[in-house]
Amino acid sequence: MPKQYYITTPIYYVNDVPHIGHAYTTIAADVLARWKRLQGHEVFFLTGTDEHGAKIAQAAEAKGVSPQAYADEIVEAFKRLWQSLHITHNGFIRTTEDRHIQTVQAFFSKLRENRDIYKGMYEDWYCTPCETFWSESELKGKTCPVCSREVERLQEESYFFKLDKYKDRLLSFYKNNPDFLAPRFRSSEIINFVKELKNLSVSRTKVKWGVPVPDDEKHTVYVWFDALINYISGIGYGQSPAADFKDIWPADVHFVGKEIFRFHAVIWPAMLMSLGIDVPKKVFAHGWWTVEGDKMSKSKGNMVDPHKIIADFGGEGLGTDVLRYFVLREVPFGNDGDFSQKALLGRYNAELANALGNLLNRTLNLIEKNDKGQILGKKTSLPVNRLEKFKAAMDNLAFHEALEEVALIVREGNAKIDSEAPWKTVKTDPAKASQTLHDVLISLKQAAILLHPFMPTITQEMWKQMGEQEDLAQTGKRFLKTGDISFVPEQTVKKGNPLFPRK
Repeated sequence: MPKQYYITTPIYYVNDVPHIGHAYTTIAADVLARWKRLQGHEVFFLTGTDEHGAKIAQAAEAKGVSPQAYADEIVEAFKRLWQSLHITHNGFIRTTEDRHIQTVQAFFSKLRENRDIYKGMYEDWYCTPCETFWSESELKGKTCPVCSREVERLQEESYFFKLDKYKDRLLSFYKNNPDFLAPRFRSSEIINFVKELKNLSVSRTKVKWGVPVPDDEKHTVYVWFDALINYISGIGYGQSPAADFKDIWPADVHFVGKEIFRFHAVIWPAMLMSLGIDVPKKVFAHGWWTVEGDKMSKSKGNMVDPHKIIADFGGEGLGTDVLRYFVLREVPFGNDGDFSQKALLGRYNAELANALGNLLNRTLNLIEKNDKGQILGKKTSLPVNRLEKFKAAMDNLAFHEALEEVALIVREGNAKIDSEAPWKTVKTDPAKASQTLHDVLISLKQAAILLHPFMPTITQEMWKQMGEQEDLAQTGKRFLKTGDISFVPEQTVKKGNPLFPRK
């Protein structure tokens, strides 16, 4: 059996309900998972929630509930959003699950057996909201360099992981595996950080809401050390049957936000190296979203609720697909971006309603008028350059570039109808008019297949209106493998409502 293609999101911290940032990462991972399945791969797609740490205990205490009850409530909010976004994950891991706790404790014990963990005293600056230690040189005054909140000085007994031991090995790994750190413009940050590496505190005595350290339960495992292990606990490492882990690991890509790149690109591979476990193939750190040019924060009241966007654009189905399309079309994946209603409406009207939706509608109208609803014309060969560029963009996780190739297919289809005017040529050369409409519909069929990972609902509606009987995914797999994308002779279209009602 070939190894499954393994994709992960970070596990999301349950300090509050999910927002557009959580949706962004998960949509990207889902689009890649759907694309790989369309290419014929077996895929395992893992997501989940990070539920330990001081911040969760404090939030639960403020609400007068137990940490577990608090986490349970927030987890359901994440699951509801993933359902609304049509996320096709295969696994969902919670760090409070027994299977995860068992794996963390076994992992910790093996590190200790390998003499890569030792006990000592720790003193440094700590940011509770970020659950992160910072050295004096990394601070901005007395505030966290990520969230700008005040840090506190902590001194306590701690277990340490010999991270410094893996400095040279990590640098060698990066050099020999240039695709591991992605996008590449972020790699220098990691390499410079590793050059100054020091050992890592991996336990706390003052945080009770966490995984107990084996044989020393006055300590709990540092929340980040605990969380990173989800990527193997969620696929059966150290559990039965172990075959699941062997068929899936190593991860092909970890999707993360840029603020947690160091944890995944430095600490996590060092932990795996210590135990002789293969290192993931790629860690991809995407950027942050601002809102209308301003930093997104709960205190400013400008958090973007994905549920509201979905509702504003037609509810689950159309609204879901519009959101999925926009977040990966608007900003090069890996860069920071700004979310605005103007930009969202602009993309919707220009590229979806006026270009894609209008092209399908006008083509089907002309087929019904000129050819009694039948797709006539001879089989033609599609130019392969758009498809090859789309594939290359998807391989590079350049989702905006992939969508640009689809946009070009649609623009070329509109230009072809405008220039060849089948509503005119039908009067003098009906065969030519039919061929024009056939060729444009072939382009729309290609567009539907390539858009399917991004917009799974609306592409099914396109498929239905074009009169397709075979499953879209089945046709798509054959097209990607052989290039075959023909219509059944005299296939009848089934024109429906416009795909994208104008806003």
